[in-house]
Amino acid sequence: MKNEMSFKDLNISKQILNALDDAGFETPTSIQKEAFPVIRSGQDMIGIAQTGTGKTLAYLIPILMKLHYAQGNYPRALVVVPTRELVVQVCESVELLTEYMDIRCIGIYGGTNIRTQQDAVFEGVDLLVATPGRFMDIYMNGIVRTSQVKTVVIDEADRLMDMGFMPQLRSILEVLPEKHQTLLFSATFSSTVTALAEEFMINPERIEVSPQATTVDSVTQLSYDVPNIMTKINLLKYLLQNKDIYRKVMIFTESKKNADRITDKLADYWQNELSVIHSNKAQNTRLNALRAFRDGRARIMVASDVAARGIDVENITHVINFDIPALAEEYVHRIGRTARAGKEGTAISFVSEKEEELMSAIENLIGSKVERLPLPNGVEISEILLDDEKLQTNNISYQSGKPSGGGAFHKKSDKNSKDYNFSMKKKKIMNKKFR
Repeated sequence: MKNEMSFKDLNISKQILNALDDAGFETPTSIQKEAFPVIRSGQDMIGIAQTGTGKTLAYLIPILMKLHYAQGNYPRALVVVPTRELVVQVCESVELLTEYMDIRCIGIYGGTNIRTQQDAVFEGVDLLVATPGRFMDIYMNGIVRTSQVKTVVIDEADRLMDMGFMPQLRSILEVLPEKHQTLLFSATFSSTVTALAEEFMINPERIEVSPQATTVDSVTQLSYDVPNIMTKINLLKYLLQNKDIYRKVMIFTESKKNADRITDKLADYWQNELSVIHSNKAQNTRLNALRAFRDGRARIMVASDVAARGIDVENITHVINFDIPALAEEYVHRIGRTARAGKEGTAISFVSEKEEELMSAIENLIGSKVERLPLPNGVEISEILLDDEKLQTNNISYQSGKPSGGGAFHKKSDKNSKDYNFSMKKKKIMNKKFR
């Protein structure tokens, strides 16, 4: 039997090898094995890799080897990511890898004092990690000089596109030296990502370590048909009471409103075990919530999609989709939070009638059906419809354990039912804003 490749087989510097050993990293992932030689050669590269494949170390290790030690005042490498949480996590990875190196890494992002960040950059930096908007703010203030940048990484490129950062990315790439290496990493290779690559990359090597938008085999995928938000909350309470099974749980919502609703309703039971993260929370609050979840002080994290690819936490046992994502690809990114580093995990989706089409799109994308389970007998079926749900065009008749009638949500209740009858006037379709 052939021995598994180790980091020592990849000609990594002794300083980084020692740091990897201290952190318990022994064997490289597929994206790391394939990306290292390309990045070290100086060629442009496109890396297509889903969440949890180790792509951050795939680009950081060869970049840090190129930087070697601190020198000069201006950044020689730039990493652009979509969220503040990712800036922090990339910087934490750099800190881990440079335990035995003298490399200055600074993270800059919005939502905090720009002068403090400008002062830090002015003092000197080798590797700059930034969100697009804050980078351009500091650049336009004359603080960041790009003349020495030899390598730029565009990480989570598809997410950057989804969040509308194309103009800022174009501005960043246009102010870099003509001769530099561009590394683009993305979970999917959409048309907008393709356009970015064609405009700013020169004969890039493409590495794809897994098919686009596929789920990890070690994730068990399950779903429940749930008629409304209050019943979803009741189901959450039922599941989460089993602490032996639901040891570390991440709950995803489509809206900040639902994230706050869930937190409020669960606080009566597990206030000290809860953390919540979404874009309306202050930066320090978000980072503290993330640390509490990562350190195990919080068993349950509730997150809007702003955090779907911005959280790298070990040993998450369950991902729960309280809301089904409007973009099928987001499902893959969400459930990629569990079953990492060879471990197993479970993803559970709560599907309402209006989300049936979204779930079908997800099943078409991943190429398989997600198993539907009947609601447990102990879950109370609520008859309360919140204002958000009164925009629905169909009434729902639901009984404990399974839907009534022939299908999941096809039998309508009597038109005169006081429990489910609501006004059909002024129906509106709400456009969701993704952050």
